[in-house]
Amino acid sequence: MLSAPIDLQLVRQLFSRPEKIAPSDFLRREIAGRMREKLELVKITPLSIIDAGCGVGADLSELQRSYPDAHVIGLDGALLMLSDIQQQQQAAMSAVGRLLAKWTPAVLRGDQGASLLCGDFAGIPLAAQSVDLIWSNLALHWHPQPDVIFAEWRRVLRTDGLLMFSCFGPDTLIELRQAFAEVDEMPHTLPFVDMHDYGDMLVNAGFSTPVMDMEKITLTYQDPHRLLAEVRALGGNPLATRRRGLFGKNPYRRLLAALERQRGADGRIKLSFEVVYGHAFRPVSRKTAAGESIVRFDLPKKGTP
Repeated sequence: MLSAPIDLQLVRQLFSRPEKIAPSDFLRREIAGRMREKLELVKITPLSIIDAGCGVGADLSELQRSYPDAHVIGLDGALLMLSDIQQQQQAAMSAVGRLLAKWTPAVLRGDQGASLLCGDFAGIPLAAQSVDLIWSNLALHWHPQPDVIFAEWRRVLRTDGLLMFSCFGPDTLIELRQAFAEVDEMPHTLPFVDMHDYGDMLVNAGFSTPVMDMEKITLTYQDPHRLLAEVRALGGNPLATRRRGLFGKNPYRRLLAALERQRGADGRIKLSFEVVYGHAFRPVSRKTAAGESIVRFDLPKKGTP
């Protein structure tokens, strides 16, 4: 099932310049912090973790700090993002870093270094049931087939393994879509998937009792140019049905005028983000690899009639 006609190759290109993505990191860090608060409520001790859509690796060190005994793997489709992480790891192991390593605990040094994988979320090069925790922050909505991803994530999770993710919902960038609608009829933002549809996909993929919730985050801007720049920094428009060619001067002026008309009583322009959070466990399998059903019989306790 397609969530949208997303061009995955274009997604990789859009995320191939870490410096262009950096201006939107504040939002990713905020949502990652809220995800960690939810994760702290779940009592798990994972030995292997995947950060699916790790970007430049900001969550890798946090996951390693929370679970110092775990093997953390960063997975991303943009090779240059992973190259940036490698450079950070090499810098951490500089001569000064090696000197400090003699006196500083590894969890504080942050020099253990995560393993890095470049690939598609829907085809992870890992064995079945090899991971205890999959963490994914604001990455799922960049893939056209989230249902296929959920099935793959279930495959690599061990029994009772946890999936925790965040992504954008349908009301994200609604003000910008309204402004673009005054300019042309072309799609300029993703048609984000509804929270309830994600829940259904998780159940269909074989996850047990998924928990979904949502919150709205509103940013305000004095300058519409900065608003547009930060939206581009979130990843841009990877739709195969997007406008081809440059956005001309006249349409751009009309877009700015439409945004100006949205100024509130405080003189600022609002931009909404619907943030969807989900977590679910992989349950005990009820079928064998060959598709045969597993029926369990528990013997009665001694003395039970």
